Amino acid sequence: MMTRVVIVDDHELVRRGLTESLAAQSDMKVVGDFPSGAPMLAAIEGGLACDVLLLDLSLSEGSGLDVLHKLQAQQPQIPVLILSSHEEAQFGVNVLRAGARGFISKGSDEADLLRAIRTVARGSKYVSPEMAGILIETKDSDVNSPRHDILSQREFQIFIKLAEGETATHIAAELELSVKTVSTYRTRILEKMHMSTNADIVKYALSNGLRRG
Repeated sequence: MMTRVVIVDDHELVRRGLTESLAAQSDMKVVGDFPSGAPMLAAIEGGLACDVLLLDLSLSEGSGLDVLHKLQAQQPQIPVLILSSHEEAQFGVNVLRAGARGFISKGSDEADLLRAIRTVARGSKYVSPEMAGILIETKDSDVNSPRHDILSQREFQIFIKLAEGETATHIAAELELSVKTVSTYRTRILEKMHMSTNADIVKYALSNGLRRG
């Protein structure tokens, strides 16, 4: 069967390269590529059929993590494979918790990417050897796992926004929450992470590669 792939990445050259690579496969076809999440979500809602969604986390318009959450709420049956320049240790555990079927680095070989797409298209989760090791460490011991792995899906989503310098009012509008609810999440995040201010969040995110400098 032909696997219908949709790509969401804000770099045109990346989308073009992925499209050319997948077009060379007899069992894959790119049926849509988008620079951000909003037009993709609109296309999916309008009937665009998709077997695997390749989603970048770092989008110039909005957050890939937000797109993942929205798609999970609207079309949870669509398998999402995160393709990111971030390392697996930084985001891998959290995006899997958020509902992604796999995480693969943009630095991976083409063969690994194709294997990941085919694995996800079959209904399985794709976990690289590196990610498998991280999951085992996270399950068996909290000593070596990043501190942000203790955050829930929603807490991590808001943590990333706070790390990018967004205000509680802006976050509330984006996520359709009250400012009071966002403030409550912020307090919980600070407590869990043993931090005091937003500056601590920004410093941690920068040192752990969770935001662009």
